[in-house]
Amino acid sequence: MGARLCYNVGMDEIPDKERKPQKILPIRVLAEQVFSRTAGAPLSKGNSVKLLKDGRENYPAWAEAISAARHYVHFENYFVQEDDIGKGFADLLTAKAREGVRVRVLYDWFGALGKASRGLWKRLRIAGADVRCFNPPRVDNPVGWFTRDHRKMISIDGRIAFVTGLCVGRKWMGYPERSLDPWRDTGVVVRGPAVADIDLAFAQVWETLGKPLPEDELPEPDSIPIDGDVALRVMASLPNTAGVYRLDQLIAALARNSLWLTDAYFAGAPSYVQALRSAAMDGVDVRLLVPGSSDIPVFRAISRVGYYSLLEAGVRVFEWNGPMLHAKTAVADGRWARVGSTNLNMASWIGNYELDVAVEDEHFAHAMEEMYLEDLAKSTEIVLGERGVRTVQHRPAWSVKQRKRRAAAMSRAGAGAIRIGSAVSAAMTNHRVLGPTEAQIMAVTGVFVLALSSVLVLWPKWVGILLAVLGTWLGVSLLIRGYRLFMIRRRAGDDGEEEDRGDPPSMRSTDGSG
Repeated sequence: MGARLCYNVGMDEIPDKERKPQKILPIRVLAEQVFSRTAGAPLSKGNSVKLLKDGRENYPAWAEAISAARHYVHFENYFVQEDDIGKGFADLLTAKAREGVRVRVLYDWFGALGKASRGLWKRLRIAGADVRCFNPPRVDNPVGWFTRDHRKMISIDGRIAFVTGLCVGRKWMGYPERSLDPWRDTGVVVRGPAVADIDLAFAQVWETLGKPLPEDELPEPDSIPIDGDVALRVMASLPNTAGVYRLDQLIAALARNSLWLTDAYFAGAPSYVQALRSAAMDGVDVRLLVPGSSDIPVFRAISRVGYYSLLEAGVRVFEWNGPMLHAKTAVADGRWARVGSTNLNMASWIGNYELDVAVEDEHFAHAMEEMYLEDLAKSTEIVLGERGVRTVQHRPAWSVKQRKRRAAAMSRAGAGAIRIGSAVSAAMTNHRVLGPTEAQIMAVTGVFVLALSSVLVLWPKWVGILLAVLGTWLGVSLLIRGYRLFMIRRRAGDDGEEEDRGDPPSMRSTDGSG
């Protein structure tokens, strides 16, 4: 029999006659409860999930599913690039809208800035599609634009859905004429009851921007036929909820054998970095794959600053050799995997709307592990310089005791343990010894501080004017919000008086539009 847990809190205070048999929870049931509460997402069973790699597998699957739509299409993405790929999807959605299919498109204002013109969205609206832009700048909310809709999903007719890390653009297909490979990215296609949870996630953001979705576009899980035997969680992160952050830490704590991570913009919080360190020092095979070159150059420098503390604990770090690694995935112990839009940084964990699926299935996890090993074959491992560069094939497997002793020694040695090997040696072994990357961050920060100080000294008047304008903007926005809240409270009071007179309470908008 499996181990069982029970709870005895407060039993001594209950009279013997009133005591009831205690509910005994099997470990598996308790684990499901912990995961559900941590992620804020229940476990959905009876699904099928297929892994889709890069634009060459994702985009055709999206197009085929959209072409087959009969009732509705929910299309949410951080941005659509107005190139041949973006225009192709826009034309497809336009055609479906003209057929009478209810097409709803949601994009992020900041993500799409400079990537698509108003004409692209206008053509969709003229065709009958409902297009909404998430969180454009507003006079009454000067700092609200920091919250972004970073989700990437498509749901069609309540029968099929896609959750992915890909945006829409030529970058994900590459530029063969310029010998540029496509961006590396990962998505999944889901069929089964979990599609209802993905539709609900779309409805959450959609309702923040206006009229909510009609009921017939929000299917109940029980109404969707079972399509397989895969159990998964649809993790629809909201700002300031940190569900995926808590889950990532929990997985790092529970992993027993392996934890392989891929991330596009790694900037782990200290608590998460410590969770990875602790797992590695406890003998878990922890690996982190990040871009070797990034579309946001500062992120590469930020990521590399965090390498040292990971490497000294035994975490293996790899940099992708292609143009850009944009995937956000995790696979642990050959049983659990996560795919979606959430990066391992605080903006994704805390600030954004994000969407991921956490799959609990050995076959899917095995496919994820195989894909990960393929990616490592196209990557360069970062190692600490200890008497030359070690190769993967001949690096000794440390015991837990050796790993802890090594981490302690490296902590005492500090930066002196890092030595730079020759470029020729690094190229021949496909490894690179970690250099003093902290110097780059220090230099950039120093230049920024000096430039800011120079501006304050040379143009104090203009700095004061700028601060005054920002302060005025913030003050006016607070007054506007205060007035709106006052009017809402006043109308609520009037409604209460109407109820006292026996009149039916009126239905009022709660979408923040006043």
